Amino acid sequence: MEPLTTSYPLKYSMHKARIFAVFLSMVLCTTILCLLQLRFFKPKIKDFYSFEVKDSRGRIISLEKYRGKATLVVNVASYCQYTDKNYIALQELHREFGPSHFTVLAFPCNQFGESEPSSSQEIESFAKGNYGVTFPVFHKIKILGSEADPAFKFLIDSSKKEPRWNFWKYLVSPEGKVVKFWRPEEPIESIKPEVTSLIRQIIMKKREDL
Repeated sequence: MEPLTTSYPLKYSMHKARIFAVFLSMVLCTTILCLLQLRFFKPKIKDFYSFEVKDSRGRIISLEKYRGKATLVVNVASYCQYTDKNYIALQELHREFGPSHFTVLAFPCNQFGESEPSSSQEIESFAKGNYGVTFPVFHKIKILGSEADPAFKFLIDSSKKEPRWNFWKYLVSPEGKVVKFWRPEEPIESIKPEVTSLIRQIIMKKREDL
């Protein structure tokens, strides 16, 4: 008599193999999806020009429009011991180097000695009327604390230097990186060489791209 055989162990083994195959397929699919996500959906690294701000009238402005230029970003105030000297110097810089390759970007702030109490439009009128500024004067912002404007917070985080008073200046490269900063009392002569160097790089790059 032939020994009795059962197909149970074989069926059980095949069932386990199918489960393992399904599991392996799921793992492979998940891995492929993760790799694709890393490849095509990598979070964009922020630079200064990737932010949006408001103009003096409260309209949203993309700083992307300034990419490719050297920019000097300043927290300004209308009633400060440094107001006259700095507004005159900033307009001189803008007139000498701007607007094709360089611009000053002014951000009013009332967090230092409450020396900028006016509305954003009044601040802009004050700067244009008293100092003839031709560079942008944006909406009044906060630059310290939890309500700090993200674009200005980027400057502070990048430079590791937080403004201690009005008219701190941050020089930003055409690629949106912080190059250098200056305190309000530092003379315009210390800024010009750095601006000149950046503009020279911009012009050389444009010539190479032709």
